[in-house]
Amino acid sequence: QVQLVESGGGLAQPGGSLRLSCVASGFSKDLDSYAMGWFRQAPGKEREGVSCISARDGFTYYVDSVKGRFTISRDNAKSTVFLQMNSLNPEDTAVYYCGTVRTLDCSGYADEFDSWGQGTQVTVSS
Repeated sequence: QVQLVESGGGLAQPGGSLRLSCVASGFSKDLDSYAMGWFRQAPGKEREGVSCISARDGFTYYVDSVKGRFTISRDNAKSTVFLQMNSLNPEDTAVYYCGTVRTLDCSGYADEFDSWGQGTQVTVSS
């Protein structure tokens, strides 16, 4: 049974940084056999796909609003996916979820999340 556990959220000031982690377990193959991504859910807003890292090749994709500020990566040996978030602004405030993505090349990833964890709250405020 796939299990994803996110951590690393918290309160950050505008312009600050946070690093989210997602530990994956229960996978039948190595982590890089799967496309993995992050999405976020803010109060009163629709779920938004933030980033995706493709299976094997590790190509990365980002929603326009976070390009140049967020970086997704993975550590296969630790079965962990990361989201480094820099230059945070209040619009980044949301619950962030890590999930598996059905499309291995991240095509349409925003609508292709399969399993996900319980989420971690990120609040950006002065």
